[in-house]
Amino acid sequence: MKIPSLIAAATVIATASLASAADGLVVVESPYSAKDTMARAEDIVKQRGLSVFARIDHAAGAAKIGKSLRPTELLIFGNPQGGTPFMECAQSVGIDLPLKLLVWEDATSHVWVGYNDPALLARRHDVAQCPVVANLGKALAALTEAVVAP
Repeated sequence: MKIPSLIAAATVIATASLASAADGLVVVESPYSAKDTMARAEDIVKQRGLSVFARIDHAAGAAKIGKSLRPTELLIFGNPQGGTPFMECAQSVGIDLPLKLLVWEDATSHVWVGYNDPALLARRHDVAQCPVVANLGKALAALTEAVVAP
């Protein structure tokens, strides 16, 4: 096997390790606790000039009705500069915006960060060729990488 083939194989393996729990859900493991991961996510979102619209603690909600969930939090964020061009391609994209980032702890105490792939959203709304999609995907990937970086 030649070096370029090894590099290509390593790239495929690395990409595959960003496991998808569901179609179009991009998932990355975090080395931090769920609480620290979400705090990092919120800080990085704000540092990048995005608005945080809500932070929803699903485990706290479950506790209010006497149920138990492992740590699970949703961050809803964005800005009109990213969302508006996407909605110009299809206003129905507004049902999937603002952007969301989910942090959860699984049954084996691993912590994950997940978000909807903008390409999936574009296909869902029949605007796969929308020019903003690639940039939104890159921005979400970069944000997530920053969240889980050492």
